[in-house]
Amino acid sequence: MTDFSYQLYSSRNFPPLSDTLKMVANAGYKQVEGYGGLYANPGDLNQLKADLDANGLTMPTGHFSLEMVRDTPDRVLEIAKTLGLKAVFVPAVGPDQRKQDAKGWAALGNTLAEAGKPIQDAGLTYGWHNHAFEFVDTGGDDMPLDLILGGGDLAWEFDVAWCVKGGQDPLQWLEKYRDRIFAAHVKDIAPEGECTDEDGWADVGHGTMDWAGIMTALRSTPCRYFVMEHDNPSDHARFARRSIASAQSY
Repeated sequence: MTDFSYQLYSSRNFPPLSDTLKMVANAGYKQVEGYGGLYANPGDLNQLKADLDANGLTMPTGHFSLEMVRDTPDRVLEIAKTLGLKAVFVPAVGPDQRKQDAKGWAALGNTLAEAGKPIQDAGLTYGWHNHAFEFVDTGGDDMPLDLILGGGDLAWEFDVAWCVKGGQDPLQWLEKYRDRIFAAHVKDIAPEGECTDEDGWADVGHGTMDWAGIMTALRSTPCRYFVMEHDNPSDHARFARRSIASAQSY
């Protein structure tokens, strides 16, 4: 079974959220993925849950900052319980932490693992979501992603397009850490020089990524959720509609 989800960060520039949830449901999605900005106001959570329910949507996965997981795990668990999350992913670290040596990346992996213990102890999946900065030379055999995932029993939300942006073959990384993959971000890269008003991203199936082959490979892993994302769509309804249509054809 393939569960297609929608990263609500894709629609951050198209308020209100209640309208976005209706749009996403009408496009055929049953799941959405949350991000940090949605949890800023504790008073909004019950309304968010009500809006999800009203549109037949669930939120099985969500992004949380490392600082929030580390410093306020009880708050993370409260959010997860209210919204029905099954998995918590740390999506990135700040720019000041993205240029480290091997020792620094290994330390980050250990910090992530230690911070996530209360989340795992509560029965939730916990892990890391990559960008492109994890695919650089560290002076040894391991890239930052190896060192981050080596820090403990972290699950992985595989952002395939960022892996490609990092100059890597996504199928090799998929095979290397296949048993860690709980979810994947399904996003596409526009041909060089196109979609410049959308930061070079494309609707899924309308760019340069081999999603037919990648989806086949992902389905051979434990990957449970396939999360559509576009970092800067000029029309989020178009992106949502076209992307799920493409993904369903693979």
